[in-house]
Amino acid sequence: MKTALITGAARGIGLATAQGLQKEGWQVVVLDRDGAELAKVAETLPQALIIEADVSKPQDVARSVVEVTERFGRLDGLVNNAGVADFGPIRETSFERWRRVMETNLDGPFLMTQAFTDLLAADVGGAVVNITSISGLRASTLRVAYGTSKAALAHLTLQQAVELGELGIRVNGVAPGPVATKLAMAVHSPAIIAAYHDALPLNRYGSEAEIAAAVNFLLSEKASFITGQILAADGGFEATGIGLPALRS
Repeated sequence: MKTALITGAARGIGLATAQGLQKEGWQVVVLDRDGAELAKVAETLPQALIIEADVSKPQDVARSVVEVTERFGRLDGLVNNAGVADFGPIRETSFERWRRVMETNLDGPFLMTQAFTDLLAADVGGAVVNITSISGLRASTLRVAYGTSKAALAHLTLQQAVELGELGIRVNGVAPGPVATKLAMAVHSPAIIAAYHDALPLNRYGSEAEIAAAVNFLLSEKASFITGQILAADGGFEATGIGLPALRS
């Protein structure tokens, strides 16, 4: 039975990915640094291996390798989903805020993929999916740290794909656009929601399950000849460019 580890999986896209994989018969490892939320996940996914760890800390990453090896002895899929969002003007983004974003969004996927390479390379080779963002493909205001971290993660994805392909490991990225998470819906004003709808060809936010479906596809055998790609699951947001609503009316 195939095994997948999903980071930042106590909620949102990570949890939806774990749930989807389990329904498809995968064994899942749910890793997150939020112990309280992990306790809730343990009740809903009783078969999952639950690991409380911080992907930006090498010692936590090393411990997670030991736990996965002892429990399953294999790893077929790794989803680097853990991320930190920090939005603010460039002049107000302190170096501490910058580093906080980078250590989770960029250092974490580097450390996790490196640490699990041997397990992923066993047998016929596994797959890695890095969760980037549409903010890493197109610039936007207030996202100097977040957008830069996701753009760097997209390039890290290519670097990993080129080098780890020799070991049979496929590495791809999924770049979500606006997603109707509980957090987004709580902080997005009606004006922001309307503006996003206007900018998206599909005229709606995506769902966590839709992003998870893209991730699960890239982990599956259906994507066995796909590597080094960034799949924008964004309702066409990137394709619109500037996308002036007035030009479409």
